[in-house]
Amino acid sequence: MKLGFFTMPLHPPGANFTETLKSDLHQIIKLDELGYSEAWIGEHFTAQWENIPSPELFIAQALALTKNIRLGTGVTCMPNHNPYVLAHRIAQLDHMAEGRFNWGIGTGSFPGDTEVFGYNEGGWMDNRAFTQEALNTILGIWADPKPGLYETEWWKFVIPEPQDDIGLRHHIVPYQKPHPPIGVAGVSPNSPTLKLAGKLGWIPMSINLTPPVLLKSHWAAVEEGAQEAGKTADRSIWRVAREVFIADTTAEARKMVREGVMARDFNDYFIRSLKKSGMLKIMKVDPDMPDSDVTVDYLIDNVFVVGSVEEVTQKLNDINGELGGFGTLLAMGHEWDPYDAWLNSMTALKNEVIPNVK
Repeated sequence: MKLGFFTMPLHPPGANFTETLKSDLHQIIKLDELGYSEAWIGEHFTAQWENIPSPELFIAQALALTKNIRLGTGVTCMPNHNPYVLAHRIAQLDHMAEGRFNWGIGTGSFPGDTEVFGYNEGGWMDNRAFTQEALNTILGIWADPKPGLYETEWWKFVIPEPQDDIGLRHHIVPYQKPHPPIGVAGVSPNSPTLKLAGKLGWIPMSINLTPPVLLKSHWAAVEEGAQEAGKTADRSIWRVAREVFIADTTAEARKMVREGVMARDFNDYFIRSLKKSGMLKIMKVDPDMPDSDVTVDYLIDNVFVVGSVEEVTQKLNDINGELGGFGTLLAMGHEWDPYDAWLNSMTALKNEVIPNVK
């Protein structure tokens, strides 16, 4: 099993943006030194908790300060962008990375972002239709940038006829051929997004909020999509994100989670925002359990992977067995304080746990 990282990132409202960028970047540098295989960085415009609006800019800086770790957008929310501009920006970043780049894409975003760009409830945009059309347009431009008018109800642009005497033409395509690996994240049971990943051979990613019993439906969706396309789904490319924390003893690990930043981030952000949007059910083992039962202690017992090295190793082996196998574990990012506790946890996960997950 490979080991990666996914960061939204997570910082409370009022945090110093300059300092949080430095902190997030430091984590990526340290994980590269530890030998983590990849890291994905989120995109949000109006979320104070998830405060990076341009993962591409963050990745560009991180590329210069790391050596081996692959970096990815987690995810580029397609309705937030003009596809012609995005095609250039992603292709350029792929060249800057010399192929050390994954392109995560998605159809939606934080509620404030959906309002900004008009695909909230009652808005003027069908975000799923936009995403499909934008992606088709970008992949088409990369494969064969035909001159002409490109027009939908959401955008209008022209690729001009080449003028080679003055060097005028569409000229940027990705470094990786035919394009960077594309990843998509699944949230809901039997996710249609993950079904599309199976159909197209993209990287399926299961989020950190869902208990393993529901994650099984994610792989079922991937397999269904692959079968419809006459393909065989490859478990080795499936990413599963989990909240992981390791300490010397399980009691110590549970205490640090219960009293630390992970509890803060879930109590003050995830649980509150999911409840407000009617999405708290994605955390529930039993869909009929009351919302009040979704507590940090419940999450430690049913969703998080928390404990000593031995406990976390056993839990990950249990999850891997329950799911039937997956390729990469994505440990979630938080601004851990004290820092040494985070570093020790991530080091133990890489050096002592993952080698013993079968």
